[in-house]
Parts: sequence; C-alpha cells; structure tokens
Amino acid sequence: MLAEEEWKARAAAHQARVDALVGAHLERRRAGRGHPVHDFLFTYYSHKPSHLRRWHPGVGVTLQGAAPHKDWSGYVEGPDGVRVGPRLVRRRRGTVEWVRELLAATAARPAHTGCFGLHEWAMVYRTRPGDVRHEAYQLRLGHAGTDAVVEAHQLRCSHFDAFRFFTADARPRNALTPTRELQPALEQPGCLHANMDLYRHAYKLTPLVPSELVADAFELAARIRELDMRASPYDLSGLGYEPVRIETTEGKRQYVERQRAFAAEAARLRDRLLTVIDGELLHP
Repeated sequence: MLAEEEWKARAAAHQARVDALVGAHLERRRAGRGHPVHDFLFTYYSHKPSHLRRWHPGVGVTLQGAAPHKDWSGYVEGPDGVRVGPRLVRRRRGTVEWVRELLAATAARPAHTGCFGLHEWAMVYRTRPGDVRHEAYQLRLGHAGTDAVVEAHQLRCSHFDAFRFFTADARPRNALTPTRELQPALEQPGCLHANMDLYRHAYKLTPLVPSELVADAFELAARIRELDMRASPYDLSGLGYEPVRIETTEGKRQYVERQRAFAAEAARLRDRLLTVIDGELLHP
C-alpha cells in the first residue's frame, strides 16, 4: 500500500528526473537538429519520452487516494485503491518469460571484454563517402584507415542487433554469426549493447515494473552509449566527445576499463529486473 502523499512524491521525483534526462533531446527535436550519440536512445529504442516520464509503481503495489492510474490501461480499482490488474500480468506472461530467459542466460556467462567496440567500425568497413550513417561527421582515420583497423583485429561481436548493421564485407570477418533465435545462447554480460538493452527489457515490461527501475536502465544506457560512440571511428570531438582510440594500446586499456565498470553496473541492474520478475511477475 502506498499512501497518496507517498506515491505522489515518487511520481513527481520520477518526472523531474526524466525531464532532466530527455530535455535536451526534446529541445533538439523541436529545433529539427539531430545528435549522433543520443538520438539512438529514441530511435533504436521505441519508448517515447512521454511514456518514460509516466510513473508506474509496478505489480503488487496499491495506490491509495485519487490515483489517475485508474483510467490507465491494465489497472483496476478496488476497495483499497488502484493497482495493476492480474489480467494484464497474465497477458504479458510470454514477454516476461522471454525476457527472463535472456537475462538469466546472460547473467550466467562470464563477461567478454576483448571486442574493443569494433562493431561500429564494422558498420563502415569498406564503405565510401556518402555510405555511412553519420555522414556529417568525419571518420577519424578516413575510410582506408578505418578498414585497416578492422583488418588488423579479430571481430567477435555476439550481439545480433549490432551484427545486423555490419557491412556485407564485414560480416564474414566476425567469429560469430548472431541471429535473433541465438540471442539467449550468445548474449554475454560484457557487451555494451546487451547492457544498453536492459533499458529495452525494462520498458517492455512497463507497467509491470517500477518506473524508477526503467529510468535507472535508461540512464545507464545513455552513459554506455557515450562510450560506444567515443570508441567509434567517427570524430565527435566537436561535440565534446574525446575519442577512445581503440586502435592503440592505451585506447584499448581505457575501453576495457570502462567496459568492465559498465558490466558491473549492468549486472546489478539485471539482478534487480530478475528479482522483480521472479518475485512478482511469474509468482505473484
């Protein structure tokens, strides 16, 4: 049970937090300006800022007083207050089970930290000017230099949603061939994209999980995305992102250090999601 004063305070704090996280994106969108780093959080991921801002208490929590949730899809009103209804939990069980399988399988594996963010390099391998996604930003080493870095390393990308954007010439150079079906078998906890995707898994379970957990996953994804693009072949120094030069020994050291730190953060967040799933969603 949450008294009206308590849940209103939590909802207001959540909304203020999200406003601070998405405000710059909304301002750029109104002005028609793109951003090569942070737009990813709103294009690759489909959760709208307005949906992220809406506060949900999660399954098993009843809101006392005049909760607007009574008019929201999936909620029911009873004599004690408003809560997420059991019908919604049953309807979403397939999604919950899939997410749990993936999270548990990922958590059970050791973290691999030898990829050095080369997935972004593989996405521009053997391209020419006009063929790259972020055309407004130069490649730090040019096209030939970028190709040389890819050819000097063994690609070992385990994440399907990164691998599927590899160029046709880069795919055969990867040690693995990720597919959507193989995702539970290949996902590993050192992968930046797997750890960013905790945000996707959390928001796909909305409103079954607390919104604070979804916001934590979004914030982590935003910080990981910055490393992802700092280690990319693009020169984003004009936007304030100094490169992590993974083509050098020192750059590799920097990348792995941050990758391991993010993996540790993501492990704690993954455990929190699994705790909610196991405690409230699969065994309410």
